[in-house]
Amino acid sequence: MTRPVLVGVAGGSGSGKTTLARALAQSFRPDQVQIVFLDAYYKDLRTIPRADRDRINFDHPDAFDEELLVEHLSRLREGQTVEQPVYDYANHRRAEESVPLEPSRVIILEGILVLAMETLRPLLDLKLFVDTPADLRFLRRLQRDITERGRTRESVIDQYLKTVRPMHQAFIEPTRRFADLIVPEGGRNEIALQLIRTWIARLSEET
Repeated sequence: MTRPVLVGVAGGSGSGKTTLARALAQSFRPDQVQIVFLDAYYKDLRTIPRADRDRINFDHPDAFDEELLVEHLSRLREGQTVEQPVYDYANHRRAEESVPLEPSRVIILEGILVLAMETLRPLLDLKLFVDTPADLRFLRRLQRDITERGRTRESVIDQYLKTVRPMHQAFIEPTRRFADLIVPEGGRNEIALQLIRTWIARLSEET
C-alpha cells in the first residue's frame, strides 16, 4: 500500500470538527479511510484519586498522551494496525477495551489541539482549522456534555469559564496560523468540502 494521506482537523470544542471529519470520510469506501480521534488519547488517570481527576484541565495540551498518539500515527503510516484507546469521560480514565485501527488510504485526525502539538504537525499532509463563532461552539458543547457525558448544566458552564474559554484563547485559536485551510462552519460548508475532497484525492495519487 502507498503511504496514507494524513489529514488534521483542528478547531475549538463544538466547532464542527467531527462533522467535517465524517463528511470527508464519506467520500471514500470504508476500507479506504480511518478517523482517529484525539479525545481517545487523553492520559489514563486511573492512578489519580477521583476528586483530583475532576480538577484536571482537559483542554490543556498536557492532558493528552502525545507520545502514544504520534507512535500510533507513525505505525499507521507504515501500514501497521494499532489499538486506539477508548476513553471513559464520566470517570476520566482509559477503558479496558480498545478499538483496532487498520492502515488505510486516508487517515483523518480530529481534535481541538491537533495543530498545537509540534510533534504532530510534521506528520500531517493537510492541516485544516474549523472556524465557528464562540456562542455556537458553547451551545453545542453544553448540549453534548449534558446528553452524552452525564454533566450538569452548571458544571459545564463552570468548566467553560474556568478552562475551556481561556485554553481556547491560549492554545487553540493561535494554531490557525498553521492551517493550510480555514473552514468556516466545518462540515456544513459544502464548497470547502468539495475543495478538500479534491485535494485529498490528488495527494493520495501522489503518495
